[in-house]
Amino acid sequence: MEWTDDAIVLSARPFGDTAALVVLMTREHGRHAGVLHGGQSHRYRGVLEPGAQVSARWRARTADQLGTWTVEPVRSPAGLYLDDPLRLAAIIAATALIDAMLAEREAHPGLYDATVALFAALDLDIWPAVYVRWEVGLLEEAGFGLDLSQCARTGLPAGAANDHLAYVSPRTGRAVSLSAGEPYRDKLLPLPGFLIGLGFNGGGEEDVAAGLRLTGYFLERHVFAQRHAEVPPARQRLVDRYLRVHGLAPPPVEAAEVPER
Repeated sequence: MEWTDDAIVLSARPFGDTAALVVLMTREHGRHAGVLHGGQSHRYRGVLEPGAQVSARWRARTADQLGTWTVEPVRSPAGLYLDDPLRLAAIIAATALIDAMLAEREAHPGLYDATVALFAALDLDIWPAVYVRWEVGLLEEAGFGLDLSQCARTGLPAGAANDHLAYVSPRTGRAVSLSAGEPYRDKLLPLPGFLIGLGFNGGGEEDVAAGLRLTGYFLERHVFAQRHAEVPPARQRLVDRYLRVHGLAPPPVEAAEVPER
């Protein structure tokens, strides 16, 4: 068997004396592992960095075998931000989350395209808000999409001028309006405005921190806890670095149940 696909490097580790066991997120074939002969050589040092985009060819005698890779470099986002620890942390966090969450050989072309777009957006000042939106999409791919279309209590839509959406229920992942959530505000997750608008207005430092807190809560409680696993440390390192750089600290999180319609 043989196929060629666009791919993002998720991880690579030594395999034998000279080869590497490389895990890629391919666009049409999903998260896929294979052996790259000579993968420990100097030639592949930059090619196998997390987040690197490659053209990959996979070969195996049968579909259920581990198979081998042939890869050609396309773009290395990590190499562009070696002097920017925060952007580099975002790349490493994103690839670690994908590696930990996606099932083997299950295609997610939409997530692949979103990840390529995320890495391209790192050149922009709004990249932290783009990253938060990417994690919202990742939650949806994992089967726990947030419902930010209307208030869970009143049914008012996201664009209601008289009572805008301001919180998210930690139990259901559904949005709650400002008035409906007021009695529970200390136990609700703040909803940053850039997650319900068409653009990235409101994507300032505190809003991004709130967004990271929001997605992090559901990643931990509703994705990884269900698998009896921990959120990859790389994700927490990104959050810690972002908060430290901007002098922010997240408030404590307490789950609450909000009455719904």
